[in-house]
Amino acid sequence: MRINIEHVGWGHLTYEIREIVTVAQELMNLGVAITWENIGDPILKGERIPRWIKDIIAQLVSQDKTYAYVATQGILETREFLAEQVNQRGGYQATADDIVFFNGLGDAVAKIFGFLKREARVIGPSPAYSTHSSAEAAHSGYDHLTYDLDPENKWMPDLEDLENKVKYNDSIAGLLLINPDNPTGAVYPRSVLEKMVDLARRYDIFLICDEIYANIVYNGVETLHLSEIIGEVPGMALQGISKEFPWPGSRCGWIEIFNQGTNSEFKRYVRSLINAKMLEVCSTSLPQYSIPLVMGDPRYQEHLNIRRKIFEYRANEAWEVFSKVEGINVVKPQGAFYMSVVFKDDILNEKQTLPIESPEVKEFVEKRVECVEADKRFVYYLLGATGICVVPLTGFCCTRKGFRVTLLETDDKKRKWTWETIAGCIEEYIASAW
Repeated sequence: MRINIEHVGWGHLTYEIREIVTVAQELMNLGVAITWENIGDPILKGERIPRWIKDIIAQLVSQDKTYAYVATQGILETREFLAEQVNQRGGYQATADDIVFFNGLGDAVAKIFGFLKREARVIGPSPAYSTHSSAEAAHSGYDHLTYDLDPENKWMPDLEDLENKVKYNDSIAGLLLINPDNPTGAVYPRSVLEKMVDLARRYDIFLICDEIYANIVYNGVETLHLSEIIGEVPGMALQGISKEFPWPGSRCGWIEIFNQGTNSEFKRYVRSLINAKMLEVCSTSLPQYSIPLVMGDPRYQEHLNIRRKIFEYRANEAWEVFSKVEGINVVKPQGAFYMSVVFKDDILNEKQTLPIESPEVKEFVEKRVECVEADKRFVYYLLGATGICVVPLTGFCCTRKGFRVTLLETDDKKRKWTWETIAGCIEEYIASAW
């Protein structure tokens, strides 16, 4: 073409969670039955929406207003409802103007990073959730900046590593945290959150906290919303209904914005996000109308409590299986519905394999494992040998070798088989080259 039309950062747009699907589908064509442990969709794994929530949505579908455009920032009554939810926590006191709706948090993340000045960087956790890390890297054209989460310390942020990177890199304008965390299942206590807020205050940067799993916390831990402790620091929290109702197909998420009136640069940046949404007119209408009716229903808290107990049981079940396996490190999840398994240093090599019965599948896998990360090599062999599809940890902007599984399978027998099969394969794989 007469000029180069490629965006400088397009090569950073990777999403291993779905990219592994392409490999799995090719194996399906070779006759392999796939067990999907790659994506966090509760519905596809068998969870059923409570009848009373479906009834509310069904009633809304019959109303003409739910087929129309709504205000760019979102339905006023819904934003007022959500602002009151923020205010009831204590801390920052929000108004409807502090709530902005998007077509899912993927849309929000794309705009949050896409409308930052290119030279302004946001540092995030490693392992990283791919949507955040890819969007941040793409906007800058450079690799995503990260601070370490420590599996030896319940996947807590390495605050010394974080501060050193912020202190000595003047391009860092924002700090991202995910609480509860994906892909590790970690939940940050008050002390850690307060230190991260203090760091943002001292270095004059803004905060982004992904709180999509905020109401999925278990195993006796407690945490806080960013709004409760942010004080005067500019920032935003990301919320949604995809994991909580759950209704992932609604593509409905929103951001809570804090202290936009106290910093003129931050206020203009927020305005750019709203203007970008204005060009699309608005976000999806129907799910916005449902939020006050569902979340305001007296049955909603019990709905959340039931789901917390379910995920707590599954997290403990998975940990019991994997904690007995030599050569790996696994931390019991405390929130969200994921668990990361880390191989110990120097435990993986290029000689390890798993037995694959089908010659065609074996040939396919052996071609795929050439020149890939050591954990992806294991993931491909696991996929070819058992059909179980997990996500390599190096796909989460991470140098540690391991993989992520979900806690979503509703079939008790299949879920236990999945854990035990993976555990057995780890042992067999590690032993195969020794």
